Amino acid sequence: MAARTRPSANGTRSKASINDVGTFKATFDSVMANITAVVRGKDDIVRLALVAILCEGHVLFEDLPGTGKSMLARAIGASINAQTTRVQCTPDMLPGDITGSSIYDQRHGEFEFRPGPVFTNVLLADEINRATPKTQSALLEAMAERRVSADGVTYELPRPFLVLATQNPIEQAGTFPLPEAQLDRFLFKLSMGYLSFEAEFDVMIDNAVSVPIDRLSSVIEPVTVVEMIEFAAARTEVSQEVGGYIVHLVQATRQDPAIAVGGSPRATIALLKAARVLAATDGRSHVYPDDVREAARPVLAHRMVLEPEGVLRGETVDTALDRVLATVKPPLAPVGG
Repeated sequence: MAARTRPSANGTRSKASINDVGTFKATFDSVMANITAVVRGKDDIVRLALVAILCEGHVLFEDLPGTGKSMLARAIGASINAQTTRVQCTPDMLPGDITGSSIYDQRHGEFEFRPGPVFTNVLLADEINRATPKTQSALLEAMAERRVSADGVTYELPRPFLVLATQNPIEQAGTFPLPEAQLDRFLFKLSMGYLSFEAEFDVMIDNAVSVPIDRLSSVIEPVTVVEMIEFAAARTEVSQEVGGYIVHLVQATRQDPAIAVGGSPRATIALLKAARVLAATDGRSHVYPDDVREAARPVLAHRMVLEPEGVLRGETVDTALDRVLATVKPPLAPVGG
């Protein structure tokens, strides 16, 4: 149940090499403007989704149907001229339906590997919690290491590679909740939510005659996205004070009495990557504590599990995270230029 789309090659694309934060910010802003032309009223979510792809991370959307998750995935793919694949997860789906499988070639008398829908740039795994745990686990290697192993052979996935997975928070019949180990593979957990009156009115008018996403052109190429990924990782500096702040925040989630399971070391790395990209999108070459705080909730909330006693006291992950953010003070020393 996979649908592949490749956007048309028309439109104005950025050909500038990413060699400074000014070019990085201008390129990011152009992609943002292109996507928000069709995904209305959700600029903060669009920004974080783009931050995820520039961190080489993945996003889990827990949201109600019809809030624009698929539209966002298509808009991202179209804006960066990338291949986009959609998979509708169902209980009868097999791991090979995602990763691919070996097919016997009668002409040559040997098995040939046929790549599955995971071999793409942007993969939308719709209703991922409807797939069985065995099928869900087929994504683990792809998400963590960007490769697929089949019949003793390892196949590399293309760059950039982003998984946008969705799950419905209210329909639990026939679903298989994602285990903590798989939740930890997602950089962010986000919610689109419903639109404001003005944004929903604009969406209604825009879609009255045709679907705006069908007219969306690309503004950059996948190679530019890879340049931006490498620039943010190598050229955005993190002071020792801010690095210590990141580690203190994550460790505090493991020490809070209301939290049974806090952020893992993978969460520490994810928070660093997200803060670096957020700084670059603001045109800065140094990470500020505010970048860390902005990324903390989407990075940490889905990695935290509350103690049963805390749940009985009315604790929520949000209140526990608020307490952690209030307890761990950001550094006051200079953090760079």
